[in-house]
Amino acid sequence: MPFELRDDYHGPTSGAEALLAMSGPDKRIGKAPSEPSLPEKDVARETPTSLRALLREDVGCVRARDPAARNTLKIVLTYPGVHAVIWHRIAHRLWQRGFLFSARFLSWFARVLTNVDIHPGATIGRRFFIDHGAGVVIGETAEVGDDVTLYHGVTLGGTSWSAGKRHPTLEDRVLAGAGTKILGPIRIGAGCRIGANSVVVEDVPPEMTVIGIPGKVVKSKRVMWRSDGRIGLDHHLIPNPVGDVLTVLIDRVEFLETRVNHLQGRLRAERISAPLRQDECAVRADHPARSLPSS
Repeated sequence: MPFELRDDYHGPTSGAEALLAMSGPDKRIGKAPSEPSLPEKDVARETPTSLRALLREDVGCVRARDPAARNTLKIVLTYPGVHAVIWHRIAHRLWQRGFLFSARFLSWFARVLTNVDIHPGATIGRRFFIDHGAGVVIGETAEVGDDVTLYHGVTLGGTSWSAGKRHPTLEDRVLAGAGTKILGPIRIGAGCRIGANSVVVEDVPPEMTVIGIPGKVVKSKRVMWRSDGRIGLDHHLIPNPVGDVLTVLIDRVEFLETRVNHLQGRLRAERISAPLRQDECAVRADHPARSLPSS
């Protein structure tokens, strides 16, 4: 006979509650099964709490963004960017629990091994990938969203000596090219692409392409993700406004040179014909008989 609790039951309930918890949904009469709300479901699905789940995602995202990543073993053993993220996940947990010295020492140790300096106080989202993993610096108050990709030499630095928020915030799906410097408490919108060696010191709206020193928006609403879910790495399609301006200037110079050559030709022709007319007038003045008609 299945076990049920009646409304008029007032005895001990600890064993019954345990039995009901193991057997599945709540079976008490008149009470609807307890379910988490939709926001709670989304948070539970999108924010893994276990360190193992985060690290599994960090390793798994590499194969989608690096064609050279052949297998998981190679990624785990030979990718310094992945090693840096793993060490940071551990150091960040220590930092959140108040073990500041241990977290800082672990981040220093990771820097020695990987040449990537991530402060343990920095907040890093899911599926974070540092390609080539050399010379990357991420400050204490930096915030990085999900599915962000950084190449070697990227700096998320501060511009103030005062405490508080002084490092940038990168929203989801941002890609920062090699040597990019993003400085100050600015916000880089979701889906932005930062060209190599750019220096960004102002907020950037979502889905923009930024290049230059200082960084300027050169293209908007660019689709970074391919149909198969992988990030688009067609860096050769990033616009070059300086090159475009130089091309226009070169065309203008060639046009002006053509006009000058044409004008010089006309002047040269006029100079050659002018002395001939003067010589003819002089001959007629010296020999008037030659100018008279013969009888």
